Amino acid sequence: MIAFLSGPVAALSPATAVIEVGGVGMAVQCAPRTLADLRIGQQARLATSLVVREDSLTLYGFADDDERQVFELLQTASGVGPRLAQAMLATHSPDALRQAVSTGDEKALMAVSGIGKKGAQKLLLELKDRLGAPRGAHIGQQAPAAAVADWREQLQAALIGLGYAAREADDAVSAVAPQAEAALADGVRPPVPQLLRAALQTLNRTR
Repeated sequence: MIAFLSGPVAALSPATAVIEVGGVGMAVQCAPRTLADLRIGQQARLATSLVVREDSLTLYGFADDDERQVFELLQTASGVGPRLAQAMLATHSPDALRQAVSTGDEKALMAVSGIGKKGAQKLLLELKDRLGAPRGAHIGQQAPAAAVADWREQLQAALIGLGYAAREADDAVSAVAPQAEAALADGVRPPVPQLLRAALQTLNRTR
């Protein structure tokens, strides 16, 4: 198993980072919040999980070992593959997922693309004794304010990391802000992956 990769960032895309390791470019699937901290040419260290299929080998990358552990634990639930597990971590931090599962928060899980009400209920049952208790303090009390700052910072950093100027990133963030505000009004964390795709579409239209 490849536990981590360390090396300069050779390329970035909306869903992938290429890390140069010993002269070889390793493509790693990453969530937006992980990509947001990477810059082309700078050193990076990503915790990784290798998913083996009959016709493919896919490497998933994470900011730290905790994210990787939660990614692998999520896949122990029936119906959860690597793509859905990554989508869950793209929408919520590991502690936010622990909080949602420990409190039976269906809405938090339903904020993840691909999870409906029945799916959320099933996941809450299956994951209750697997993820453990939240490690941070006062998560529930600070979630709304943190979510507002979090999605803006993640989205802007991801766009700048992809090569867009700060002003372009600001305009794109403003363009998708109504979508994020609608999610917050429903009491869920704004879905950064969907917001990133929408922001890129607005940027492509203006070029």
